[in-house]
Amino acid sequence: METLSDIYAARVTSGELTADPVQELALTRFERIRAAIAEPVKKGLFRKAPPPPKGLYLWGGVGRGKSMLMDLFVDACPVPARRVHFHAFMQEIHAGMHKARKDGVEDALKPVAQAVIAEVKLLAFDEMQITDITDAMIVGRLFEMLMEAGVVIVTTSNRVPDDLYKDGLNRQLFLPFIALLKEKMEVAELASETDYRQDRLAGSPSYFTPIDHASRTQIEEVWQRLSDGKGKPLDLIVQGRTVRLPGFHNGVARASFFNLCGAPLGPADYLTIAEAARVLILEDIPRLSRNNFNEAKRFVTLIDALYEAKVQLIASAAASPEMLYVEGTGTFEFERTASRLREMQSEGWGQD
Repeated sequence: METLSDIYAARVTSGELTADPVQELALTRFERIRAAIAEPVKKGLFRKAPPPPKGLYLWGGVGRGKSMLMDLFVDACPVPARRVHFHAFMQEIHAGMHKARKDGVEDALKPVAQAVIAEVKLLAFDEMQITDITDAMIVGRLFEMLMEAGVVIVTTSNRVPDDLYKDGLNRQLFLPFIALLKEKMEVAELASETDYRQDRLAGSPSYFTPIDHASRTQIEEVWQRLSDGKGKPLDLIVQGRTVRLPGFHNGVARASFFNLCGAPLGPADYLTIAEAARVLILEDIPRLSRNNFNEAKRFVTLIDALYEAKVQLIASAAASPEMLYVEGTGTFEFERTASRLREMQSEGWGQD
């Protein structure tokens, strides 16, 4: 049977990938898991199934290839597997628990965990991060139940485990989960010096104006390059409400101005978006004035959230940043937003 290293080498030979020794080392960690779960279970009255292999927590900076390696691993996985963005998975868990409570189930997490256990033998999470106290309070017990049932968990993250839910409310209650990760999963850093996401954007503009066929075509090309054509909607639950990103793949989100600023969203929504995405492609930003003042205020709040979180912004707009908001209440305040939009276009911005 082909190993993951064989598959990787073939893609390097074909020119699809560039050889990276740090990625190749990480592949051996994935291969340990793939080989273990591929072992046929010997049958017999007194034979016990071998214990499942340790999972993997692979962390490192954005654009280093974590998601690509995860794709390669899951595609070669010989058991029922599910690849899912961590935030989306936790929203499914909360929805299942809500239904269980309505049905009068006392321990609402138990049937939800059992449903996952019945479905998969391997869970592959993209971008594990904990920012919500409701996630923080249940994720430890959820992982314990899954691991106890033999579900193997692999996850990528931009953070080392000790930085998960950093400065979060009641964080001391979350610390046993960090200990569980370290005990039950191999923790490894993908410390590649190359940011492949930046390489894909090298030499490409990040702000397209005016909004016309040419700019839409360029935006589409950038999206296809960053998402590999695999983008799907991602629903984020914020304070009980759903905020939908129409396109999402490997930390790259795509939405229109109307999606994010035409709806009654607020700071909490934009902070959650900034946590979920490392790149946001925002399309069709119109000219702003007293006629769309509420949308303009939301846009200012969105840009502030993206700026503070160092999210890379790729946008199409009706005018240059300085000419987007030229009349009406708030033009003076918008100068800071225009300045930030201009700074966010500079080469290397957001790589710190």
